Amino acid sequence: MPSVLVVDDQFLIRSGLTALLTAAPGYEVVGEACDGEEAVRLAAQTRPDVVLMDIRMPGTDGIAATERILAGRQDPADGGPEVLVLTTFDSDEHVFRALRVGASGFLVKDTPPERLLAAIATVHAGEMLFSPRALRGLIEAYAAPAARAPHPGLDTLTPREREVLALVGAGLPNAEIAVRLVLSPATVKTHVHRCMSKLALSSRAQAVVVAHEFGLAARMR
Repeated sequence: MPSVLVVDDQFLIRSGLTALLTAAPGYEVVGEACDGEEAVRLAAQTRPDVVLMDIRMPGTDGIAATERILAGRQDPADGGPEVLVLTTFDSDEHVFRALRVGASGFLVKDTPPERLLAAIATVHAGEMLFSPRALRGLIEAYAAPAARAPHPGLDTLTPREREVLALVGAGLPNAEIAVRLVLSPATVKTHVHRCMSKLALSSRAQAVVVAHEFGLAARMR
């Protein structure tokens, strides 16, 4: 059962999300926050599996709150919280910033209820959730030139871990990576967690950026 912290500065949206999740079997709302500061505090207190995070809020916005919440996560392999960003437009530049600091994906606020529930389950399982357009925007906005110095953690990756990271960078979910490399999904998940740990990454979205920054994803096309 995923536990969820709902963060939005608009009462009607926040209460609507809470009502939806409370009524849905298998989901638990552990708290509501109306701004980024309260979100950071409640995330530390309640330790949710997933944070539904509004981006645009007065004071500490959703991007700063996401970065602070994920900074408190000792090891991504230990689980939660994952941050699922709520936005008005999927091309919003703030979406790319949120993904860059570690959010696991995003949804537009008019997403149908069934898709919202599926999205929470998806990021709770450690997968990414964003459109191909957002993936392209993330890479174009934040991938550094190929000439930059190698990431210090890349040399610690095994050949198999490099393969897995490259496919993560191509946007493939664990199930597809497992088929491509003839591995079990559980083994792929282990490799992903090891890559993230060795590279000091807090989210799969950051792994996508690293794979593109250093040309790994390009080799798998």
